[in-house]
Amino acid sequence: MAKNFETEQQKQHNIVIVGTTITGTVNCSGDIRVDGTLDGTLIAQGRVVIGPTGVVKGEITCKNSQVEGKVEGKVTVAELLSLKASSSILGDISTGKLAIEPGASFTGNCKMSSGAAANTAFSSTNDQKKK
Repeated sequence: MAKNFETEQQKQHNIVIVGTTITGTVNCSGDIRVDGTLDGTLIAQGRVVIGPTGVVKGEITCKNSQVEGKVEGKVTVAELLSLKASSSILGDISTGKLAIEPGASFTGNCKMSSGAAANTAFSSTNDQKKK
């Protein structure tokens, strides 16, 4: 029974809709989509999607991410970071793999490392969150 609950919980998605502003730290055990504004830290165990109207001013740490909107701050992605043509990132990136579409804007430093090294950074962030 617990296994079914865990599976259902992992399939749930969180959404910050257009017109919503969140200030502070968001910890998410699954996936999250931001179409509004987040001013703070976003930590997600799953996938983070920053929609075309989404703005994040702060740090993002997650497993996978797709950015179509604007990010100002450090982005740490354990596996794949995908920057769409409409995306704008002002800050440093640390990721396992990076995909950039023509038209995307990125100003900062990029560190690409093997999955193990990126996962270690992701794990240490989660350990700090628990303390």
